[in-house]
Amino acid sequence: MVLTLPPSPPPPIPSASTTNNNNKNGYSANHQSHSRLLKLLNECTGMSRLKQIHAHTLRTTSTHNRRFVFLCSRILHFSSLVDIDYSFRVFEQIENPNSFMWNALIRACARSFERKEEAMLLYCRMLEEGIVMPDKHTFPFVLKACAYLFALLEGKQVHAQALKLGYDSDVYISNSLIHFYGTCGCLDLAHKVFKIMPEKSLVSWNVIIDACVSLGEFHTSLTLFGEMQKMFEPDAYTMQSVITACAGLRALSLGMWAHACVLRKCGDDMVGDVLVNNCLVDMYCKCGSWEIAQQIFERMDKRDINSWNSMILGLAMHGKAEAALDYFVRMVRTERVVPDSITFVGVLSACNHRGLVNEGRQYFEAMITEYKIEPQLEHYGCLVDLLARAGLIDEALNLVSNMPIKPDAVIWRSLLDACCKNNAGVELSEELASQILESDGGDCSGVYVLLSRVYASASQWDDVGLVRKLMTDKGVTKEPGCSSIEIDGTSHEFFAGDTSHPQTKEIYQVLDVIEERLESVGHVTDLSQAPMVNEYNDEKQEALRLHSERLAIAYGLLSLKPAGKLSCRNKQMIRASYMDWN
Repeated sequence: MVLTLPPSPPPPIPSASTTNNNNKNGYSANHQSHSRLLKLLNECTGMSRLKQIHAHTLRTTSTHNRRFVFLCSRILHFSSLVDIDYSFRVFEQIENPNSFMWNALIRACARSFERKEEAMLLYCRMLEEGIVMPDKHTFPFVLKACAYLFALLEGKQVHAQALKLGYDSDVYISNSLIHFYGTCGCLDLAHKVFKIMPEKSLVSWNVIIDACVSLGEFHTSLTLFGEMQKMFEPDAYTMQSVITACAGLRALSLGMWAHACVLRKCGDDMVGDVLVNNCLVDMYCKCGSWEIAQQIFERMDKRDINSWNSMILGLAMHGKAEAALDYFVRMVRTERVVPDSITFVGVLSACNHRGLVNEGRQYFEAMITEYKIEPQLEHYGCLVDLLARAGLIDEALNLVSNMPIKPDAVIWRSLLDACCKNNAGVELSEELASQILESDGGDCSGVYVLLSRVYASASQWDDVGLVRKLMTDKGVTKEPGCSSIEIDGTSHEFFAGDTSHPQTKEIYQVLDVIEERLESVGHVTDLSQAPMVNEYNDEKQEALRLHSERLAIAYGLLSLKPAGKLSCRNKQMIRASYMDWN
């Protein structure tokens, strides 16, 4: 569709006596027409009406009239929010578009999921034509597109152009730069921009805190939050980042403090904010207090798909498979919420944690056939691990062979681990180990350790020695397992056989008491998963006894108050979370 002006007959030559009157009448008529069109544009609610206004503008207003440019800018602005293709056609028919028109089109493309690259192309075209230069409104839109596309080089060029034009102190552009660098993983550059800002807004603090959280710098984000509070009151965006940081640290006491901050200092709008409550549900689940997460979830007035996903994933994480699946049924049948791919990661994880093989198969099939969700690597990984853990190694291998996606090292390792635990045979284990080492991102140390266990289970001690020698020759070291426990807001970390804690003597005495009580009730230690070397059973039992998780639990028991009474708060804090760093 090409928008052109209709031909018009030449005007009659006015007489001298009527020229002044005609000029006055013409000005008045044009002014009224312009005001009427502007009023119609402000009241416009759809593209059909907009096209009529646009056609009338072309018929009644000269392209050289400044009012025509103003009306076209309003038409382009409206159409850019509804129909980008139409706004492009309007834009191309304007001889010298102003900066508002360029910005409207760039913003529309930057906000579109499919056309963000066009925002950058428009910006380049704007520079090439050189008629209108970018202004302070242009750069935030272009940087947003660069952030979405992870276009670091292009974004740096945009940054240089902003500095060249003297916008280095503009707070909106600086905020966009912090977000851009944070999204691209350049936290040092984001910090640099933030540090040199002459004036910082609440948004500035929110953006840098969120960048730190997104890149795993949780302690830094909380430090920045403390500094921010000296100047600004936190809003919902701030608290989302802070709560997420607490979840990342698995710091329950800090998370409870952040929750109390929301309840005490923030208004009802934030207390009832869906996103804030979603973060709280996620945080409490990750910190071990799924019961509190459940209470928050049930009290929410409004829930979105992320609310349900957080609750299902949280329950699955703690092995509450039945509860997780009950929430899924309630979600789809009672609340009529359509699940997404993340929902099924939670559902399949729940089945995996409880070994619900049949249910896992059924949910995987329902995801494809009923909900038309294409399985991703995470879904295949859950099902493969579920089958492998249940000893159905052949079925798991068959699933991997027929996957339309290339399996990653995690899937191969799940199979190798299952082969190790189920004594599936040395040859198959060797083949799986080879697949992991050939895969990108293969965890070499974990593979060698598992393969060593396979050889040890088969009493092939020479091969165990060869694997260990190979690890030494290649400089591969096994990362030790670490367990952490939080007591009264302080996190304590333990490694296997750790003697660095100031209360080591007391901790080992608690371990002795635990051993005595276990033996008194007839407990026998399972040594089947400890054949790393040809050791005697007593040596294997001692290695398991000094496991990092046991040390953490022993310290938790040691920290109980007199008479064994423990406050509700401390019960929530004493939750050892085993982090296998293999």
